[in-house]
Amino acid sequence: MSKTFVEKLMSRKAGKDVTAGEIVSIEPDFVMSHDNAAAISHTFKKIGVEKIKYPERVVIILDHEVPAPKESSAINHKEIRQFVQEQGIQHFYDVNHGICHQVFVDEGFALPGKLIVGSDSHTTTYGALGAVSAGIGRSEVAAVWAIGQLWFQVPETLKISLVGKMPRYLTTKDIALHIIGRIKSDGADYKAVEFCGEAVGYMDVEERLVLTNMAAEMGAKNGYIPPDYLTFDFVKGRAKVEYEPLYSDEGAKFCGAVEFDISKILPAVAKPHTVDNYCTVEEAAGTKIDQALIGTCTNGRLCDLEAAAQILQGKKVKARTLIIPASWEIYRAALKKGYIEIFIDAGAMVLNPGCGPCLGAHLGVMAPGEVTFSTANRNFKGRMGCREAEIYLGSPLSVAASAVTGEITHPGRFL
Repeated sequence: MSKTFVEKLMSRKAGKDVTAGEIVSIEPDFVMSHDNAAAISHTFKKIGVEKIKYPERVVIILDHEVPAPKESSAINHKEIRQFVQEQGIQHFYDVNHGICHQVFVDEGFALPGKLIVGSDSHTTTYGALGAVSAGIGRSEVAAVWAIGQLWFQVPETLKISLVGKMPRYLTTKDIALHIIGRIKSDGADYKAVEFCGEAVGYMDVEERLVLTNMAAEMGAKNGYIPPDYLTFDFVKGRAKVEYEPLYSDEGAKFCGAVEFDISKILPAVAKPHTVDNYCTVEEAAGTKIDQALIGTCTNGRLCDLEAAAQILQGKKVKARTLIIPASWEIYRAALKKGYIEIFIDAGAMVLNPGCGPCLGAHLGVMAPGEVTFSTANRNFKGRMGCREAEIYLGSPLSVAASAVTGEITHPGRFL
């Protein structure tokens, strides 16, 4: 019987033939958590189990409030460090590494054919490298730590095909916002989303990570891109363990299929206060902004910083502009290429890698009535620390162009 990728992987993990809709109990290959690992450890201790069953599968990355902006955050981090030492957790990344989803990828945990869970909704990111990766709750992570297993309902798969040639000024962030605007934020509820088509084949790994990161904003359980030579080249020398890629069978049963011709897509914006509140940049043009944010786990990679530098070089920003590389590996690469100097000369503030302003933790919290144009993945009320502020989402090109003018602006004006 022909199967989708997620059915094949869960069948292999369950040790039996399973199809969409069935409930299985299986062992994840890796389980990721971040600053919420302290709360998870409290739940773990209440279970009554003294030691994590598979500490070699546990990855903890501090990134949400780094460095600690207040005493409670510092206490939280201290508890995590103590727990890591007590449990003998080897895969621990302290405050000087970067955003969890980028570090997880940089360090070679995201691999084809692996089942990964994490206590963050954007764990879907790792599917860009051919994994099934899903966000789960804190108590579920504690259970995985304790017994090494978790139950899943095998999801149906929605196939999203991208065809056509990428037009000038367009990025994968624009494509993701366009898709979400079309199918809406619940269009893939508890489904696996398989991104395929010729246009995906042309995208490099950094671009693909944007699609699977944004799969969470479609309601997807996981996003997946079939691994190819670009995937294998990327993980070569990084892979923490052996891996075996899996692919959907020809003739596999999908719950739906949607095709997008990316040559017809325009630079996009998600207006407040939902990610599916879609319009084009031209339709939102002229909206005044107080702050521009380029970075986060969605668009803080080297190609994103390169795009921003291309626009900001030799110019001065009119809006407060925050630049956040997704990891220190990326920060160093941007430093060598001269992007950091370009940002500073333009009047932007280059912040240390971390989540910070994306979730309103620190380093860029908004005031009532202010507007931020951001490359992040969410724009809900209060997301950046103030319920009376507004967040627009866009691509690094669009946000950089808007930082220069002080209002939402099409990037073509500067390219």
